[in-house]
Amino acid sequence: MPMMNIVQAVNSALREEMRRDERVVVLGEDVGRNGGVFRCTEGLLDEFGPKRVMDTPLAESAITGAAIGMALKGLRPVAEIQFLDFIYPAFDQIVNEAAKMRYRSGGTYSVPMVIRAPFGGGIKGGLYHSQSSETYFCHTPGLKVVVPSTPADTKGLLISSIRDPDPVMFLEPKRIYRAFKEEVPEGDYTVPLSSAAVRREGKDVSVFSYGYMSRVCLDAAAKAAEKGWDAEVVDLRTLVPLDVDAVLKSVKKTGRVVVVYEAPKFLGYGAEIAAIVAEKAVEYLRGPVIRVAGLDTPFPYTLEGLYMPGADQVLAAIEKLMAY
Repeated sequence: MPMMNIVQAVNSALREEMRRDERVVVLGEDVGRNGGVFRCTEGLLDEFGPKRVMDTPLAESAITGAAIGMALKGLRPVAEIQFLDFIYPAFDQIVNEAAKMRYRSGGTYSVPMVIRAPFGGGIKGGLYHSQSSETYFCHTPGLKVVVPSTPADTKGLLISSIRDPDPVMFLEPKRIYRAFKEEVPEGDYTVPLSSAAVRREGKDVSVFSYGYMSRVCLDAAAKAAEKGWDAEVVDLRTLVPLDVDAVLKSVKKTGRVVVVYEAPKFLGYGAEIAAIVAEKAVEYLRGPVIRVAGLDTPFPYTLEGLYMPGADQVLAAIEKLMAY
């Protein structure tokens, strides 16, 4: 199997699906000749031509509206928003049109489209290129929300998203776009849009995360092991639909829960994990559910390292629970 980073895995998934299914088209700002701001679509224009790889104006609402229309007419559009921070002009179309079309039409129409967007901090992008807005979309019935953390998962989840009959928000953690490589299967390789992955088995504490934070949690788990604590790291992978069974299975085994996410802490995705645990597994808990998250402020530039959760913060949460 070839070794790939996340950028290459995105490119591989798009290329293979475009070869397999002529309905798959790509559109967005600079996705054609330039290959995308992060080069995820590099080379696709040369192979598939301008009718299937379309450069668009700098207008997120136009990109999304066009993709919705394409999907309703039988295509499988993959729209790229250069940064998740730029998606708000298209918010109404995503949550009021794409997400509701199946319900509104009584199942007559669906919107099989994917919106790809790099998200999160870690690249010194400042407040307009570092936001983690995933919870806005998780709160919208009709949308699926996917966040990969490895190259292999990126390819498998993206292919599954393209084939899904409903709209999918595919959020790519740009901090680790090129951070590491791993073997990625070739050919028809998919990962279900409903399954978490246990990245590290453990018995003392469950650490739940997604995206770049999954890598941070693995580092924290290694540090915890040096202190004699066995942390289980669960990568959620799909925020909607959430693999609730995997969450509860881990909690029932360890009795301690840390949830790690990069977005502001208040009303972040970790609050939903905490609520599910409180409702369905409270009798197994040996201590409170602890959230390790970003600050309730706009994303800073010079203080990026203080804003983003790191392994030491996750380790401190583990230590607090182990002493509870």
